[in-house]
Amino acid sequence: MYAWIWRRLPGTWQTKTAIALGLLVAIAVLLWYVAFPWIEPKVQFDHGVVQDPAPSGSATPG
Repeated sequence: MYAWIWRRLPGTWQTKTAIALGLLVAIAVLLWYVAFPWIEPKVQFDHGVVQDPAPSGSATPG
């Protein structure tokens, strides 16, 4: 698949490399700013309950 994409890109290998890097950056930006914020409320990875072992304001002998 990657060879097929590489053959379809225009220009010399330097141009192909620049275009491929530009496409990679564009896809990463699209994922980072559009896809991930959209999907974040739908996944429950970090919604666990964390209990503090020594809550502030607790009475500890001094």
